[in-house]
Amino acid sequence: MNLFIVLLGILLLVALISWGKVNAFLAFLVVSLVTGLLLGIPFSGITHCVYKGIGDTLGQLAIVIVLGAMLGKLVAESGAAQRIATVMMNIFGEKYIQWALMATGFIIGIPLFYNVGFVLMVPLIFSVVYKYKLPAVYIGLPMLASLSVTHGFLPPHPAPAALVGQFHANMGKTLLYGLCIAIPAVIIAGPLFSRTLKGIKSAPLEGLVAANKPEEQLPGAANSLLTSLLPVILLMLTTLLPLILPVQGAWKPFLDFLGDPSIILLLAIAVATYTLGIGTGKTIREIMHIYEDAVKDIAMILLIIGGAGALKEVFLESGVSKEIAAALQQWPVHPLILGWLIAAIIRVCLGSATVAGLTAAGIILPLMQHSHVDPNLMVLSVGAGSLMFSHVNDGGFWLFKEYFNLSIKDTLRSWSVMETLVAFVGLGGVLLLNLFV
Repeated sequence: MNLFIVLLGILLLVALISWGKVNAFLAFLVVSLVTGLLLGIPFSGITHCVYKGIGDTLGQLAIVIVLGAMLGKLVAESGAAQRIATVMMNIFGEKYIQWALMATGFIIGIPLFYNVGFVLMVPLIFSVVYKYKLPAVYIGLPMLASLSVTHGFLPPHPAPAALVGQFHANMGKTLLYGLCIAIPAVIIAGPLFSRTLKGIKSAPLEGLVAANKPEEQLPGAANSLLTSLLPVILLMLTTLLPLILPVQGAWKPFLDFLGDPSIILLLAIAVATYTLGIGTGKTIREIMHIYEDAVKDIAMILLIIGGAGALKEVFLESGVSKEIAAALQQWPVHPLILGWLIAAIIRVCLGSATVAGLTAAGIILPLMQHSHVDPNLMVLSVGAGSLMFSHVNDGGFWLFKEYFNLSIKDTLRSWSVMETLVAFVGLGGVLLLNLFV
């Protein structure tokens, strides 16, 4: 009976978000309360579950997501993203222009949230399209594949960062494993797949061609690259250093402190405030205004993640999570495939990659406690599943369709297939890594 109630709750969540057009945070709250009552949690305990779920989920994560958003916003506003794009175009040249855009999207996609990166990079894509007279979808898809993969696989993006916390994974190792999987996923779903799309006719609006900043106003290339990638560099260093040089004594707690994602992002923000802010002529007041705008951009994302945490806590408190784990253990399916499959099904039903990943985590979490699956790989497996087959219920689908001025058929043939490829290549990469780690 309890399993039926959980299924009913998930169906209610799908109906509220996709059919009722209810805000995802409100939908999570309603479903958490209704499901809690049906599962027999007393009235006095339901609100406690909701508060605890939101608090536990957003504890450290709120700092990581907010600081990541601030860094991404400064990278965009300072012109560092434009400088990186220019450098990549010069390195790769016209012949390998797709690879230039793919590399640019990957670098910029690490600090920038997906929607921000999309709006920022699409005008650049259209500038290239009009300059070189090339098909827009063929040119643009590799960059957008990069943005999508970094959004689904790599911390400090909201969904992967939240999954790291829920599965008690290591953010540095997840990032390292994620990079190993993300690069082939982007290459296959980007430059290789887009070769089949040259025949798609697209007439993007000329008004969306990038209005670039003057060259003299842009930060330097080394400054732009190093500042944008600083969190990744620091996370990798603090993860790899103990493996290369065993750290003992008083240095170990200090290194653990430096390796904390919140501390790493705070250091990155401190560096960026000078290198992309004060050092380029901005005042502290201007920089702080950019940071405030960044927080406004991601406020709803934080609430949605907190709402997902409330539903997860209801599952745990009611004991139904243990029932689910016991039932799932009987399935002749590897836990990594199961996590991917649950996230993929919810993604196809709901459209939101973030909601799909976090909801799947709440379902699969109890199974993690009874298996020996690497939690870092489970983060990536669920993240890959959460990107599965974006279609008409996903905002990203409509962003791509409208900006590139495509029919629904051509959007499904290009964007939706690209996202599906990313999901399957991601799962393949996870299973391959599982043989070695």
